[in-house]
Amino acid sequence: MKAVIAGGGIGGLNAALCFHAFGWDVEICEQAAEIGEIGAGLQISPNGMKVLRALDIDKQVEAAGFRPRAIQLRMGKMESGQGRGRLLRKPPSSQPIFTVSTTDYEEKFGAPYLHIHRADLVAILKAALEERTSVSIRTGVSIRTGATVTGYGQNEDGAWALLADGTRVAGDIVVGADGIRSAMRAQMVGAQEPVFTGNTAWRAVVPVEKLGRNAPLPVSTIWLGEGKHAVTYLLRGGKLANFVGVVERDDWHNESWTEEGSRDDALADFAGWHPTITTLLEQADAHYRWALFDRPPLGKWVDGRAVLLGDACHPMLPFMAQGAVQAIEDGYVLARYLAEKDDYPAALSAYFTARVERTARVQAAARTNMGLFHQRSGAGKLATYGPMWLADKIKPDLANQRLAWLYGHDVTAGI
Repeated sequence: MKAVIAGGGIGGLNAALCFHAFGWDVEICEQAAEIGEIGAGLQISPNGMKVLRALDIDKQVEAAGFRPRAIQLRMGKMESGQGRGRLLRKPPSSQPIFTVSTTDYEEKFGAPYLHIHRADLVAILKAALEERTSVSIRTGVSIRTGATVTGYGQNEDGAWALLADGTRVAGDIVVGADGIRSAMRAQMVGAQEPVFTGNTAWRAVVPVEKLGRNAPLPVSTIWLGEGKHAVTYLLRGGKLANFVGVVERDDWHNESWTEEGSRDDALADFAGWHPTITTLLEQADAHYRWALFDRPPLGKWVDGRAVLLGDACHPMLPFMAQGAVQAIEDGYVLARYLAEKDDYPAALSAYFTARVERTARVQAAARTNMGLFHQRSGAGKLATYGPMWLADKIKPDLANQRLAWLYGHDVTAGI
């Protein structure tokens, strides 16, 4: 049994590890010259950690990452005249709207909540694949770099990935983990025009030692503003600070993940904000930004022996921090169905049925948060953040209860 996977990012490497765990050979085709990732952080919620635990790499992820004490929502801009008694009229940046402890997530949801550098997670997945391939006498994983997948083909006996140089890489199935610009998706469902959300995102990673007393707290913080928001958290055992800032603007439409903006532009977007934000932007060596585009849920992820996962079939806005985690869930469910069903097309269709509703719900939740985080009017802030602040005082675990459907889910528990 052999799977050919288009894409050697987090989704593709995790899927390869899942396939190998269920007894499959895997060949990964990655267009880059080497397997790696750019400098940015990501959050792995308990539902994702359960998969990594089932793959026996959770300890490595915990050692490389950072376990926050809480998730916090607070106002980002510093304004004069703020005070505790005026919260419902003008929530102050010095006082959280709510704080949800994550220290008991193992008990509540069955696994911890972690932050990790993308490059570190890719390195852990790759090392696990190499180690398990070296000791396995039955199955293995090979990686082709510099191999751009342009499409796929299939017949009754198998399927193959088509490479840009004309090569065919054959297997029993072909998996499209080739991201938001997926060539396999384009072949399967046709060209899909993304919709610009009117938002541009900034990202930066800075050593904590450069930030002094303005370093982020050991919590995952969402900073709210008018027409914008920011997220800060720590990486690598607290040695790095990660920043993501989203701003409503229509003068930047590039979706590139690696294009740099300027420090001055980033600081202008967050002028007057909390020193944690402005110090991060001042001390960052590079300020990357990209336009955020949305894509509606697909009605098709499967074509015979070809199948999509992750961003190739359900790209997500970053407002639920679930893009990588949902790809991790995909890989496990896909591999498990294929291990339990002899009919490969039927197994792929069952995978689609099992995953499409859940991923569409996460996509919708992310779109909802995009508006929730950017309230502009006083009335909007009062109506949105006031009840949150009050609920935090009366029923502090309410936020966790509302996330139970997401964080409490366990795709490793059975089909």
